[in-house]
Amino acid sequence: MKPGNGRISVYYDGSCPECIRDRQNYERLSGKHGINVEWIDITGKEEFLRSIGVDPKKAFMELHVKDENGQIYREIEAYILLMNRVPILKPFAKIIGLPAIRLMVSKLYHIEVSRRQRSAKAIRDR
Repeated sequence: MKPGNGRISVYYDGSCPECIRDRQNYERLSGKHGINVEWIDITGKEEFLRSIGVDPKKAFMELHVKDENGQIYREIEAYILLMNRVPILKPFAKIIGLPAIRLMVSKLYHIEVSRRQRSAKAIRDR
């Protein structure tokens, strides 16, 4: 994956407080480098997700990013694409792109997503 400078779209869960914080942190760190990043809240947009070839269930479990060529990346690949656009985050993108690190980060990522979903379900069930 070669980083470009064209417009990218980030599909995120706008009903998730942690996801909103992640977006805010990215925007703060990216500064002017974030101008070509479009943030799309996917809450309640299952049909839209299907229309662009994204499984709605997966969209709420993994970050999805569409690059300037229309290719959709998910999970760690999506984070790498996003991080490569911000000079201060580029070294982290390179590190998590290393095969052994990528595998470990992917596992930790899925553990965190599962924890977040259990937490959200517990709040809804109160």
